[in-house]
Amino acid sequence: MSLWAEHFGTLEPTFEDPESAECVRRVNALAEANWQQYTASEVTDMQGHLMPYPLQVTVDGLVMPLPGHEKFPDVGGSVMGTNQPNLPDDLTS
Repeated sequence: MSLWAEHFGTLEPTFEDPESAECVRRVNALAEANWQQYTASEVTDMQGHLMPYPLQVTVDGLVMPLPGHEKFPDVGGSVMGTNQPNLPDDLTS
């Protein structure tokens, strides 16, 4: 329960049964609401920080960014990452 509280800033009775479809739907809804708040043009304090990673997978298995979300809004990095084989030491240590 402390993990739910950490990630969502709240506790709900639904979280007591994490394997239930109801809990999965609720977690997905809260995560999506956090993503909408994170990507909104108006900056607001977020209650939680768990959100879906902005990727979609096509029926053919192609992984691509969500339309309009090719980069993270706060730091500008590509959500797909990079194929750069050698990262600077300050990023990996």
